Amino acid sequence: MIAALRTELRKVSTTRTWWLTALVMFGYMVVMGVIMAFSLVLGMREAESAGAPPAGGSGFGNAVLDEMAIATSVYTLAVALGYIFPAILGALSVTGEFRHRTITPTLLAEPRRSLVLGSKLVAILPFALVVAIAGVVGTLIGGAATLGIMGEPTLLGDRTIQRTLVLSVVALTLWALVGVGFGSVLTNQVAAIVVLLAFTQFVEPLVRLLLAQFEATEALSKFLPGAAGEAIAGSSLYVSSGLADLLNAWQGTLTLLGYAVILVVIGRVTTFRRDIG
Repeated sequence: MIAALRTELRKVSTTRTWWLTALVMFGYMVVMGVIMAFSLVLGMREAESAGAPPAGGSGFGNAVLDEMAIATSVYTLAVALGYIFPAILGALSVTGEFRHRTITPTLLAEPRRSLVLGSKLVAILPFALVVAIAGVVGTLIGGAATLGIMGEPTLLGDRTIQRTLVLSVVALTLWALVGVGFGSVLTNQVAAIVVLLAFTQFVEPLVRLLLAQFEATEALSKFLPGAAGEAIAGSSLYVSSGLADLLNAWQGTLTLLGYAVILVVIGRVTTFRRDIG
């Protein structure tokens, strides 16, 4: 196990993928933090001028987001929108081996395929942590700076906000495990990236909003992977806007880990069970 883990750590650390992913996520979240903070504050001021009623957690339509709702909406953007980055990082740790045909010597050196997959899951965690921190810090810099410039409180000293930031890092890190599982199922690198992008950025948000519209299916929306990640953080733009509810943090953690485990098991009994040459 130690030898396999050391090998997997070396594979990730000697490529540019992890730090490029962290850099891109940081830049993306800085921009999104600025845009979202500016938009929410501007919308709040326009709604207040129009005499709209205040709302502690419903900022779209006729309600006005309060200061805490704006802060949590902005600071959880990495969890709500940026989780694609650690997910792709995790997927690439598997699909890259199939693309560059290094999977054959990997399995020759360590024929226990379950051990190989387990090592990949553990090895990706420190690099996913760096990506997660980069995303949260980027959101924090862009969002807090914009709030401060616009004369709004950043609330960075609030314990709830601090807890949300820490748990956002945890949620984003866990997303890399889901990515490893997904990459073990769909080993074509281009296809894996396209499917992950399509699902996380378009399919799930639409399905989530659709399920939330009906009382009979509203509870199901909480168990979607994106919603599970937000549940770990404890809030999101969806929640602040009144468009969705979340599970408890521990329920979200178990749900997201459940997706990772299910995908890894599927990959193990399909892709990693076949002869690979």
